[in-house]
Amino acid sequence: MIGRIVIPARLASTRLPEKLLLAETGRTVLEHTFRSCQRAALPSGITIAVDDARTFDVVRGFGGEAMMTDINAQSGTDRIAEVAAAYPEVDLFVNVQGDEPEIAGEAIDQVMQLLIANPTASVATLATPIRTKKNLEDPGCVKVVLGHDGSALYFSRSPIPHPRQWEPSMLERIPPMFLQHIGIYAYRRTFLMDLGAIPASDAEQTEKLEQLRFLQAGHRIVVGIVGSSHRGIDTRADYDAFKARWREKTAGKP
Repeated sequence: MIGRIVIPARLASTRLPEKLLLAETGRTVLEHTFRSCQRAALPSGITIAVDDARTFDVVRGFGGEAMMTDINAQSGTDRIAEVAAAYPEVDLFVNVQGDEPEIAGEAIDQVMQLLIANPTASVATLATPIRTKKNLEDPGCVKVVLGHDGSALYFSRSPIPHPRQWEPSMLERIPPMFLQHIGIYAYRRTFLMDLGAIPASDAEQTEKLEQLRFLQAGHRIVVGIVGSSHRGIDTRADYDAFKARWREKTAGKP
C-alpha cells in the first residue's frame, strides 16, 4: 500500500499565537515537524496542508511541499481529505499535527503498519500509558479506553475508566489501566473521501474531540501502544521546554 504524510498547518492558534512559525531554534516549529517526519521509512512523501500565504512561503522556503487548503475547514482531518483528493494513487494518509516537532519516525511507520494489519479499521492511532495522577486528571491529556481487540471504545478529556475507589497502584499496572491518546492518525483513502457524509456528533461537540464523530458513526479505530511520547506545543512553556531539549541535543554540533 502507498502511504503519504499530511501535516495540517493552520496558522491561527489561541494559546500560543502563530506557534507554527516560532523559530527561536533557527527553524520554525513547522520545519522541525517536517524534518522529524522525514525520518519515517514507509511513507512515499509529505504534504503540508496550509491555509495562509505566509505559511505557504515558509514551507516552500525550507524545501517542503505545500498545498493551500480551505481556510474555513472544520478540522485537520478535513484538510487531509482535500489533499487526499489530489492523490488518487495513495491508499493511506498519516495525519501529523504541525506542532509535533519531536514526532518519532518509528511512530509514523507503526501507525501505518497498524492500519495495514487491520483491514476492518478505518482509522489507526496510538496511545501511551499514563503513570501520574496529574496527567490522568488533566483535560489537556486525552484518554482512551480499548476493547480486547485493540479498538477504541471511547476517548475523553475526563479520567477513563473512572475509579470508583482510587488506589495509587492503579497507575503502575501492567498492562496499563490508563492510556493517553497520542494525536497521530492513519486514515484509509475511502474513509477520507466519505468524511463529508459523516454526521456531526454530540459527543464530539461536547468533548471537542473529532475522533468521537468517527466512533459514533460506527467506524473502527484501532490503537497501538507506545512506551512514551512528547506532547505537542500548545503553550509558551511547552515551546520553551522544547527549545531546552533541542539545545541540549544539538550542543557542540556544527
